[in-house]
Amino acid sequence: MEYAGGAVDLLHRSRFVTLTGAGISTDSGIPDYRGPRPAGDPPVRMPMTYQDFVASADNQRRYWARAHVGWSRVTTADPNDGHRLLAMLTRELVITQNVDGLHRRAGQHHLVELHGRISEVCCLDCGSVSARTAVQAAMSLANPGYADVHAGSTIRPDGDVELDDTRDFVVPRCTACGGRLKPDVVFFGENVPKQRVARCIAAVDAAESLLVLGSSLTVMSGFRFVRQAHKRGIPIVIVNRGTTRGDDLATVKLDLGVTEFLTDLAGQSERSRMVVDSAASFSTTGAGTGDSTSITA
Repeated sequence: MEYAGGAVDLLHRSRFVTLTGAGISTDSGIPDYRGPRPAGDPPVRMPMTYQDFVASADNQRRYWARAHVGWSRVTTADPNDGHRLLAMLTRELVITQNVDGLHRRAGQHHLVELHGRISEVCCLDCGSVSARTAVQAAMSLANPGYADVHAGSTIRPDGDVELDDTRDFVVPRCTACGGRLKPDVVFFGENVPKQRVARCIAAVDAAESLLVLGSSLTVMSGFRFVRQAHKRGIPIVIVNRGTTRGDDLATVKLDLGVTEFLTDLAGQSERSRMVVDSAASFSTTGAGTGDSTSITA
């Protein structure tokens, strides 16, 4: 992958913060919203906004019915080589716009899940947080066989499915106060918690470069960090299938799959490690001898 060599060398020489989007999870079977689609495929329906969700009980019923059916598909998705390689390669902050939890399951260090995780549910009325598994169990009891009947529905990027008739679905209420339940994720039209944004801004301020993986950068919550890096004048590498909102700000833009690029980056890191180990051995034993030598400053 010689055409990616400049980006690989740049990142190998610097401490980089990483911003990831849906494109890193497509190899795990989770579709994205804006990536290239097979010819003839219908456009992906955009997710429900926060304003729509809170507007009516019917909207909440529609959301939860679709999410209930899609949940089993998300929970069976596993981290792919891209998630695992990134966890191995970086010790700086990884900012993900994804809510699938796959970075965490891959053992990612220093992670900010910018938009939250679908594995948790919050109450809009009392603020309590509970495990999604408990809510799923309650929905299964209230709607026996519902997920099985609609198991063939098309999966969507946020873990729900294409499903039109949801009139009979029963939505459980908060066990603490009887209030309205919502996945503990940031919906479109909702603000990212300030403390998460502040941590990410501080990390980009301290970084030597920014790597963007699998994001079209359409949403400002992620694009703001590209703008911040550009304002600081640090290199920006964008790896994404298709154009992004940040292409004009990028130092290097690569139209590649995320796992493909990270495999090359990992190979470069391994080659460099072997060179360092070889040099250390050479300095300790001396060239062509088995004698120990001293190293002075």
